[in-house]
Amino acid sequence: MAAAPARAGRKLRRDVGFFGLLFISFGSIIGAGWLFGALYASSLAGPAAVISWVIGGGAVMLLALTHAELGGMYPVAGGSARFPRFAFGSLIGFTTGWIAFLGAVTVGPIMVQATLLYTSNYVSSLTTISGGRPVLTVQGYFAAAALLLLFCTINILGVRWLAETNMIAVCWKLLIPVVTVIALIATSAHGENFTSAGGFMPYGWKGVFLAISSGGVIFACLGFEQAVQLGGETRNPRRNIPFAIIGAMIVAIVLYLALQVAFILALDPSSISHGWNAVSFTGKAQLYGPFAGLATALGLGWLAVLLYTDAVVSPGGTGLLYTGASARLTFALARNGYIPAAFGRLTSRGTPSFAIAFSFLCGLVILLPFPGWQQLVGFISAAAVAVYAMAPLALGALRRQDPERPRPFKLPAASVLAPAAFVAASEILLFTGWAVIWKLIVAILIGFALLGVSTATDSRRTPSLDWRSAVWLWPYLLGMGVISYLSSFDTRTPSSIPLIDLQGPRNELTFGWDILAAAVLSLAVYFFAIRSRLPTAQALDYIGDPMVEESEAVDARA
Repeated sequence: MAAAPARAGRKLRRDVGFFGLLFISFGSIIGAGWLFGALYASSLAGPAAVISWVIGGGAVMLLALTHAELGGMYPVAGGSARFPRFAFGSLIGFTTGWIAFLGAVTVGPIMVQATLLYTSNYVSSLTTISGGRPVLTVQGYFAAAALLLLFCTINILGVRWLAETNMIAVCWKLLIPVVTVIALIATSAHGENFTSAGGFMPYGWKGVFLAISSGGVIFACLGFEQAVQLGGETRNPRRNIPFAIIGAMIVAIVLYLALQVAFILALDPSSISHGWNAVSFTGKAQLYGPFAGLATALGLGWLAVLLYTDAVVSPGGTGLLYTGASARLTFALARNGYIPAAFGRLTSRGTPSFAIAFSFLCGLVILLPFPGWQQLVGFISAAAVAVYAMAPLALGALRRQDPERPRPFKLPAASVLAPAAFVAASEILLFTGWAVIWKLIVAILIGFALLGVSTATDSRRTPSLDWRSAVWLWPYLLGMGVISYLSSFDTRTPSSIPLIDLQGPRNELTFGWDILAAAVLSLAVYFFAIRSRLPTAQALDYIGDPMVEESEAVDARA
């Protein structure tokens, strides 16, 4: 009898300060992808890749600003799964939370596998080649499981352990790119590279936009939302969350721009004599990225060693953070009443131990070397960007439903910038290609089936789905599916589903027209969604007191 009150008194502990939260967002943005981003972007846009980083970074910054306002207003755990519910009800809240969870829970195992792939250059027994792809050996699988268990243990020890461990990793992850920029520019600065080999913009504006989508610019900037997912565990959250998100994005964009400039300057002019799309590297640079190749060619062996080490450390740091983020999203789904209340239980340290254990089990499955599994994992990670689209919609609705709520950060000109942010998110989704979008729709349908099973097995948990407020979701998904199918993005892949032609894209909406079509659809859906929002009283009932996170309670108001 004494255990129940003690358990009921448990709540999320607000132990993370401003810098801890800032480093959490920044550490999620900066992974090992920076090792290759400059090469991929310049191969499509030439020196104009710097414009690609400005435009792409600006688009993601716009989405980050909407999250900054919402995070400051509602500092709750797993905010990405909860803001849409506040504005549009349970069906939209579940859909967003389900996709966000799929994205977050796969990143940890993917980063663990990336860490071991780079490590296998020194310990060859960790990986082997199967079907032309590197997969974990039995020894590698146990090593991956041990590393994933370490991430989960750090998370169970408490959010302070997570934040402090991450700060050490981020100091390294920030130091190495900065040292790389300084060393390359100081050693080799060929300013003529910006105007030779076809000039500053050898592939025109199409190249600039292709670099944003296919060159990895957009995806290099994702991850800022981790400050939102841990929003229920930071001190002074109304101040810390907005500034952590904005600060992390500013530092990341500046760093990516500096890396792109350093890469262009450090290239030997002879290497671009056949065009920027012909630049290539051999040897270890194929695995560790072009900066390692440049360092070796310039005689900077010490820098190459640092880059080899960073390729191991950076994915691990990102995996640690996403392991924690996936658990907070599971916690949020439980708090909203979509899954059993056990996932919302907290330990005496204020951590969702059951949710963390579930993330560990999911990771063990994802690490298995099933044929074709890696393509599915890649799809889920990329499709998670669809979650970003819900934030500007929620912002526009909550400005009308909850206008008196204190806003430590208030997005200026929100009537213009919120719809613009929704358009930006839709364009990012379009860039992922038809091969991702049709699977995203299938994943949403699977989520609905699981929701039905979950509620059927517990008669006490039957949340109202608020169908009327979710009516805009169907034309949006269908419209984006059709536009993507007809678009110029991605490559044609054979269908594995009989009787359904899933080959695409068809390129009937050529480059530019597909972007315009997605923008028009997004604007129409945005204003339709705002008109369909929950009644104010119901929205305020769902919100409750966002500063209070009870331990196990599932929101009975659902």
